[in-house]
Amino acid sequence: MTNSSHHQGLGRDLPVLVATMNRRQMLRLTAGAAFASTLGCGDDGASGDDDSGSVVCPAIPEETAGPYPGDGSNGANALTLSGIVRGDIRSSLGGATGTAEGVPLTIELTVVDEDCAPLAGHAVYLWHCNRDGDYSMYSSAIKDENYLRGVQETDETGKVTFTSIFPAAYSGRWPHIHFEVYPNLAGATDSANKLRTSQLALPKAACDEVFATAGYEASVTNLAQTSLETDNVFSDGATRQLAEVSGDVTAGYTAALVVAIST
Repeated sequence: MTNSSHHQGLGRDLPVLVATMNRRQMLRLTAGAAFASTLGCGDDGASGDDDSGSVVCPAIPEETAGPYPGDGSNGANALTLSGIVRGDIRSSLGGATGTAEGVPLTIELTVVDEDCAPLAGHAVYLWHCNRDGDYSMYSSAIKDENYLRGVQETDETGKVTFTSIFPAAYSGRWPHIHFEVYPNLAGATDSANKLRTSQLALPKAACDEVFATAGYEASVTNLAQTSLETDNVFSDGATRQLAEVSGDVTAGYTAALVVAIST
């Protein structure tokens, strides 16, 4: 997702802008520059300029939370757990003591509005399956665990960061990560307050590298049997949901995605 700014000359205009802009407008300007320089032009339709020349970031598609949300809408509710607001989601909370094993993955989501302005003070609840394709709080093997679930508050740039492990490819689904966006931390205790539910898709090249390592053997077969085009969530287009992934199996990976929502 990208954007651009149209000025007579930034050197001439910046003093005036600084003097007259409120905090939100300045964040919008800096966010626009960041997106333009790091995400490229909107050739894929993910973002760009509308007919008026204004920058737009189309909202990420609304998707199913699936059968294992852990947000209280289908049984278990991780949102009410003490300590659920955390960056490292690899270990369970409370009386549960398990830790998910797998290739390290840092997940970075940047939440913005449809004008590409950062949304500070919002909350993101994120969850995904483990290396075996199981979901904590639901799958029989790890029903008593609650790892790979966490909540973070967006900073002034709209960003949240989670430390996790690379999820498996389980039968019938492309490798993915679930998340819900809430208006604030206080609201991130009840799924009725969520603003958007969606999913992040992981690119095939990174999946192939990870799944060639020990512990992900079943994912090799499962990945070979599906694709983004046949996945029941991403088949209608994954442009706005496909993360940019960097790293390697030794040092770990980082998956980054800009998440635009309607406000």
